[in-house]
Parts: sequence; C-alpha cells; structure tokens
Amino acid sequence: MSSVITSRRYASALLSAAEEGNFLDQIVEELQVIKAVLEHSRDLVQALRSPLVNGDKKIHIFEEIFKDSIGDKMFLFLKLVCRKKRAGLLPEMIDEFQILLDDRRGIINVDITSAVKLSDEQSCELVRRLEVYTGKKIRPKMSENERLIGGVSVKIGDTIFDGSISHQLERFRQALVA
Repeated sequence: MSSVITSRRYASALLSAAEEGNFLDQIVEELQVIKAVLEHSRDLVQALRSPLVNGDKKIHIFEEIFKDSIGDKMFLFLKLVCRKKRAGLLPEMIDEFQILLDDRRGIINVDITSAVKLSDEQSCELVRRLEVYTGKKIRPKMSENERLIGGVSVKIGDTIFDGSISHQLERFRQALVA
C-alpha cells in the first residue's frame, strides 16, 4: 500500500474520531505542535523512519518530547501509529489531516505570485474575487517574482491563471512565430 494511501487513512480516522468526540480543536493544535517539532528535527524524523528503532522506543521518544504539550487522546494516536510501524509516516499523516480538514471546512490553498508586493487593499480584493469564483474560503500564499514583469499569476490546485506580462509577451511571441 502506498504511503499516501496509508497516511490518508490514518489522518481520516483521526479526523473522524476527533469530530465525533468533540475534541477537534485540541487535536488541530497538538498536530501543529508535533509538526513544528518534526520540521525542526531531522534526527527525530530519521529515528521515526528507522526500522532499527522499535515501536516501544518510538513511543518513549514521543512521551519525552511531548509530555507537557499534547493530551492523552493524541498520545493514544501516536502509540497506535508506533505499534503499527507507521511512525515514519507521521509528517505525511499530519499533511493529509490538514488537507482533509480544509476540505471539510471548505478552504483551499491558493498560490498568488505578483511582480511587485501587492498592497493590503489589492490583496484583499483579489482574495475576495477568488472566493467568489471558487465558492470556497481562500488561504492565500503570497509571493513576488520580478520575472513576471507585471501582473499576477494565481495557482488553484492544478489550475493556473496567468495574467502576467511575461506570459502575455510569450503568447505574443508564439503567435508571431506561427
């Protein structure tokens, strides 16, 4: 079974349990804590992925690191993951959990790239229009790329709306060549 499918199954089970038990907000906060620790500790991720470190040792590692920052329900999940020899997939499970949660809440991630930094007013108006277009709440990730020359490029999932001057010039060049 692929790691994506496995990660999604564990994430889905955690999300369902958290919703049914009315402790979703607590789980979301605790997953953010765990994700931050995993992002800043390559050694920890390697230990979790190592087949040489047994499940009980991984559980002990989690207890030592997170004893004051996560609750019993999350510890139960981490113990299950360790006993099922899936601790190495924990970063992917957290990512899948966020994807599933966003989907249930009607939130989509959008990459917005502009040639120059957009003003707050421009950013808000663009986000508002994208929310109307998609019918979902937008979580924008703004960036600048001066190679666009001018304009904005928006990526929603696999769809790209490229209103940049560099893209228009490239289309014009291709039309002239043809």
